[in-house]
This record gives sequence, C-alpha cells and structure tokens, in this order.
Amino acid sequence: MKRIAPRSTLTAVLLLISGTALAAGAKVPLDQAQTDLGNMASIQRGAALYVNYCQGCHSAEYMLYSRLAEDLELTEEQVERNLILTGAKIGEPMVSTMDPADATVWFGAPAPDLSVIARSRGVDWLYTYLRSFYVDPNRPIGWNNTVLANASMPHVLWQLQGIQEPVFETQTDETGVSKEVLVDLKLATPGAQTEAEYDRTIRDLVTYLEYQSEPAKLKRESMGVWVLLYLALFTFLAYLLKLEFWRDVH
Repeated sequence: MKRIAPRSTLTAVLLLISGTALAAGAKVPLDQAQTDLGNMASIQRGAALYVNYCQGCHSAEYMLYSRLAEDLELTEEQVERNLILTGAKIGEPMVSTMDPADATVWFGAPAPDLSVIARSRGVDWLYTYLRSFYVDPNRPIGWNNTVLANASMPHVLWQLQGIQEPVFETQTDETGVSKEVLVDLKLATPGAQTEAEYDRTIRDLVTYLEYQSEPAKLKRESMGVWVLLYLALFTFLAYLLKLEFWRDVH
C-alpha cells in the first residue's frame, strides 16, 4: 500500500467540523458515492488518506489499529509503518493528537469523533460535502461549503482538488424581492489532481469511513450468503420430511 506523506501539524489542525456545524445544514441534492466495501484497495487508500488528513483533528475512539490489520489484509508491521502517525501502539484506538481545549479555543468546539460518521450522515452526504468547498472571504477560515453552509471545517484537500469559486445568480421570489443565489461552483485554480482523480480520492476516503462506521459489515455480509444457503437447504430438507410424513395420508 502506498504511503502518503504526513501533513504538518497546522494542516492537521485545520481539518475540523464543529459539533454545531454538523447538527445543521440545508437540504441539497446529493451525488452518489458508489462506494464498494468489497474493494479492499479502495479501503486501504482511504485509510491512508484518513490518517494523513483527518486524524490530526478527529478521533475514531471506537476503532483500533489492530482491527485495520485484521480486516484490511495488512500486517501489523504495515499498519505501524504506514497508518500509525501518532506514536500509538497497535492495540490502541485511533485517537487524535489535538487537545480538545485547543480545538475549543481555535474553532469554538472540539472536533467530533468520526467513528460512525458514515452511518450518521450517509456516504452520499460525505461524498458530496467533501467535493463542495469554495472560497469565501467573508468566512473567518476563508472557506464555505454548499452542503453545510458556514461549517467550521476548511478545505484541507484544496491542494488536491484546487480552488473552487461560487457562481451566483440573481433570482426574484414571489414577493418581488431579488437576491443573489449560489447556483454552481467553478474551478478557478486547478489542483494536483484532475476532477476524476479527486472524485476517486474522495470515494476512497468515504469508503474507508463507511468501513470504519461498521467494521463487522464486511464479515457479516460474507457470512450472510452462507446463512441463506443453509436456510435454503434446511427448507428443502424440511419439505422432503413433510412429504415423507404425509405420504400415507389420503
């Protein structure tokens, strides 16, 4: 698995979604994430993205590093070398290095735990959100988001995606009042990745977050096939038994 070089402490600090920001947000059309938990390479890439871009601020206290080795077809040595950037031990949870008190001072609230964010928000919401940042000089952090307006999280992945600018349109409501409405985003400054490459990057990250939200899902779904086959066989045997019991009944 290719390792992504760790970002600076400052960059890690910037990846923050405040608890109050997560609690609100307007309804917007969501793009389909099309995640695939059967794609182990995607989950591995997403795990590398997560520890490099997310874990500096966000903890995943219900996820153990050792579980990554168990589920993601990695050795403990690979996990320690590529996915543990905080000095933690292999059997410890994935805790952020950010002090909650510092987060409160800098952003107004501690960064929320992301253990089950994919189950809470949904993969389509996360996929759309992480691709919908735009520059906003009116915001203290300099960024805004069409999915979650006025969020406290800057666009930490801007070097990959590039810089998007908002496209406004004057619209008049039924009362005759005109106002500027954000209708689209345009890429003003290209990033290190093309649009397709960045979409895949976010899909990998969201796929990992989906896995992290329910690690047992991988095994549960694989076991489910065998359970259904067992039930089908049991049903067939029960049917044959019924025929045998009722054979002499007229």
